[in-house]
Amino acid sequence: MRRIGIFLVTNLAVLVTLSAAAHLLGVDRFITAQGMNFTGLLGFAVVFGFGGAFISLFMSKWTARMAVGAKVIETPANAAERWLLDTVRRQADRAGIGMPEVAVYEAEDINAFATGWNRNAALVAVSTGLLEQMSADEAEAVLGHEVAHIANGDMVTLTLIQGVLNTFVIVIARAVGWFIDRVVFKQEEGPGPAYYVTFFVLEIALGILASVVVAWFSRQREFRADHGGATLAGREKMIAALERLQAAQMPAQLPERVAAFGISGNGRGSWLRYFASHPPLEARIAALRNAR
Repeated sequence: MRRIGIFLVTNLAVLVTLSAAAHLLGVDRFITAQGMNFTGLLGFAVVFGFGGAFISLFMSKWTARMAVGAKVIETPANAAERWLLDTVRRQADRAGIGMPEVAVYEAEDINAFATGWNRNAALVAVSTGLLEQMSADEAEAVLGHEVAHIANGDMVTLTLIQGVLNTFVIVIARAVGWFIDRVVFKQEEGPGPAYYVTFFVLEIALGILASVVVAWFSRQREFRADHGGATLAGREKMIAALERLQAAQMPAQLPERVAAFGISGNGRGSWLRYFASHPPLEARIAALRNAR
């Protein structure tokens, strides 16, 4: 697992790009002769903060497919693809969601992910390594985990959380930039260089810190998706799937752009654990074993 997944990376890039575009177009002028127009700043922050998050969400299926080269199964070419479609369809019906697109991508590691802007228009993708190395019961549990992500509305909830954080990042970065410009550098007419440098640096730095909050939520949703997978496929199958991932001891090969949506991730020590999108596998297994 990489530190920051597709949503975090794409969202930060979109946020910075939108901010730069807004400045070039002159729609982010909040400093007046009377000071900072905080009402206008808040409105701008809400529109651009949530806009960046939702653009990332709407792009998620396309960027995920492109990132791993996933091929959507239109017509099953073999028994394995037929089984995949039948299993996902059965689980989606039980979870009360629309049938997701099902895709396969070439990778040696055991992994799968789900993404999409709508629980009735989502994507579930699995690696060839998963199909080759997992039993049918274990693969069924992994698919149940991904379907549970969709049924829980994790992608939309993640978007809303990111939108709120984006709003705070935009407001704080510009407010601090204005304060430093006026109070520290005594700029009296319009924003000076200190304002632009400060808000740009803070927007990136605070955006990274905001990813810690999103990563924490992502770790909690993994526990919920594990329990969802246990409900759809059976608890022992879900535990067996996680144990297989643990025994494989192979670093997950999902690109950063989709790492947060995968079934597995490598635990990290020290401060890097705060950026991890997945809890340690041993913690997930223990949570399932202790569930009542």
